[in-house]
Amino acid sequence: MSFLRALLGRSKPAKPDLDRLFALPSAAVTLQATSGFTATGTGSVAFRAAEGQAFATLEREITDLLNADGGPRVEPVADEYGYTWLVLRSGSGDPGPSGDPAAPTGISDLVTDLHAVNSTLEGAGFGPSLLCSLVAFADGRGRRVALVYLYKRGTFYPFAPLGGQRRDNALELQVEAAVAGDLAVERDKSRWFPVYAAPGL
Repeated sequence: MSFLRALLGRSKPAKPDLDRLFALPSAAVTLQATSGFTATGTGSVAFRAAEGQAFATLEREITDLLNADGGPRVEPVADEYGYTWLVLRSGSGDPGPSGDPAAPTGISDLVTDLHAVNSTLEGAGFGPSLLCSLVAFADGRGRRVALVYLYKRGTFYPFAPLGGQRRDNALELQVEAAVAGDLAVERDKSRWFPVYAAPGL
């Protein structure tokens, strides 16, 4: 940290680190043990679609790649805010050795696919278009929460929709406390953007 940053109390933002996505299976185990939430098998990557044939071709190639060889179904979905979501559904048919779909091997394939989509877009020069990735969770009471990875920050935050344009702030803080030991949680809560339009939530 430079002297000026230290003097002003500012820290340099974290850089994108896609490998941090691989901490999600561990966080899933913690979240189930502490709060009763299990992974739904749905994840997604959000980006702002650029104009032109190049991006359309790349989007189609990613979809075809992940849909091949019996992999999880990938569905592009455009939201009302101008973002495109690549939705991945691994289902709950990939349980870990304990039979628990939230166990590390239960969501590892989903996380690997999320990493692959991000890496492909990044490698093709579309990193600036990436917004976030998320994995959805639900509990026996019908509540839903997502662990959201901010691409440009390299950090995570929880988002718990209540329906409409409302969110469950208390639940988000509960989830934050539960997974803080597993994930690099975004400390600036003004960056906990509501992703109401996210598919799967």
